[in-house]
Amino acid sequence: MGNYRVSVYAICKNETKFVERWVESMREADAIYVLDTGSTDDTVDKLRALGVNVTVELIRPWRFDTARNRSLALVPEDTDICVCTDLDEVFHPGWRECVERAWAQGADQLHYRYTWNFNADGSEGYVFWIDKIHARHGFSWVNPVHEVLRREAGPANAIYAEGVQLDHHADDTKSRGQYLPLLELAVRENPDNDRNMHYLGREYLFHKDWYSCIQTLKRHLAMPQATWKDERAASMRYLAQAYEALGQPKEAEVWLQRATAEAPYLREPWLSLATFYYKKENWQGVLDATEHALAITERPRTYITEAQSFGSLPYDLASLACYYLGFYEKALAYVDEAIRLSPQDTRLKQNKQFFEAAARQ
Repeated sequence: MGNYRVSVYAICKNETKFVERWVESMREADAIYVLDTGSTDDTVDKLRALGVNVTVELIRPWRFDTARNRSLALVPEDTDICVCTDLDEVFHPGWRECVERAWAQGADQLHYRYTWNFNADGSEGYVFWIDKIHARHGFSWVNPVHEVLRREAGPANAIYAEGVQLDHHADDTKSRGQYLPLLELAVRENPDNDRNMHYLGREYLFHKDWYSCIQTLKRHLAMPQATWKDERAASMRYLAQAYEALGQPKEAEVWLQRATAEAPYLREPWLSLATFYYKKENWQGVLDATEHALAITERPRTYITEAQSFGSLPYDLASLACYYLGFYEKALAYVDEAIRLSPQDTRLKQNKQFFEAAARQ
């Protein structure tokens, strides 16, 4: 089919409803390999009927890295390009040609665009770039959960594969309850891994364990190796959420201000601060923060970026701040942009009517 042998590999369990769509999306590869980790439905039979190479193996104790490495081991040694996906993901057609074009530049790993979720209106939610396409040899998976590829010797020659788009259509019926104990295990196994420490603190936030969240995220920020400012700013924002939940708004505000100072080039810290000020009806604070956010026009390619930051929210907040400050023409300009980005939002349209009435007085 092309100049390279391309194999897709995956792990799965009880994903019968995704099988046909996923296999159709992956057919541009030369072969597809799946490690089933104990399905009790007809996932295995469906995959095999569609020509997929399936191996069944129980992973005990369960770890995502072990399962990924076992599935990678199913891929033939003479494969050039390995493509790791999950059954609830779908490539846009033509992905292989884009992969081979990037590979021809000497890559042994590729970054490509990934839509993690979709909004209710079908528009993209979280979008970032991932790197699960790699050479057959020299790579392995690490971490019990939130597993990542590791090149076993030296840095990878990673290239951005423009034109490759993978969409994730999550199965909302599946629990993420196993994430917390696996993250706690990951931190015990490697207490110097700042990424896992950040993820663990965030997981405590999801579980509303405010004190564990605060303790863990402060540990993350104190780590000498925790130097990525985007993630540090995210930890600060999560700390602010925990302190606000505990009824300590002054402490929350301090952490939000620290987040904007840590990564002033990201919209997310500014919008978190603007939202905080909105709840306090500090309209000048809202306007200042949203205008800082809107001055940032380039959406980063990391997972830190949030869909709402590049949607209608900053314009919505800015319009409200301008209205309450008496800047009616600016309020109208901002709300028009918010409506353009969220044309089905009736609240925004009602706000515009209020702003127009105020401007006529």
